[in-house]
Amino acid sequence: MKLVYVYDALCGWCYGFSPVITEFHNNHKEELEVEVISGGMITGGRIGPIGEVAGYISQAYKDVERATGVTFGKGFLEGVLQEGSAIFTSIPPAVALAVFKQHQPEQAILFAARLQKAIYYDGIKPVDYEAYGPLAAEFGLDSDAFVAEMKRTENLQYAREEFQRASELGVTGFPSVFLEHEGQLFVLARGYVPLSRLEDAYLKVRK
Repeated sequence: MKLVYVYDALCGWCYGFSPVITEFHNNHKEELEVEVISGGMITGGRIGPIGEVAGYISQAYKDVERATGVTFGKGFLEGVLQEGSAIFTSIPPAVALAVFKQHQPEQAILFAARLQKAIYYDGIKPVDYEAYGPLAAEFGLDSDAFVAEMKRTENLQYAREEFQRASELGVTGFPSVFLEHEGQLFVLARGYVPLSRLEDAYLKVRK
């Protein structure tokens, strides 16, 4: 069986869900393969300066904190959100994940969580390719080589293929979690759920 996790690095509720999916994966990694897919939440005409949606995010992040227990860092709130000029796009972090999975696919959930913390706590700017190298280095990869791989055209294409895959799975919101067994997909979660509900859904599908 395979756990299929569809998320987006810029999805605040996915950031809140990171501890949940990480713990769930730890609980079941002996019995479940894992696949993490970038959903492409902010692409095309949605790409633009974060200042354009700062009013919404400045309220929404508080809802995420209250519901999930995660914390949005000063690096993001003051350095990125208040400043307002950083371009928000799902593409570079999706490329980073696509490159990472070529090296350590079994660690994809942990790297996805690290990407989200880098954006929403540390305050890296999504378009700053150089910022992704040190994150990869935390997992034992070469920082400069990782950034160079991110800039290769085929890895941009891999990211776009993931966006398409998410669409084909019928995902319209993030996070979405599925269990895949013998070609069939079973929904475990659509949107944020606490760990207890995710575990309950998994047990029901298993039965």
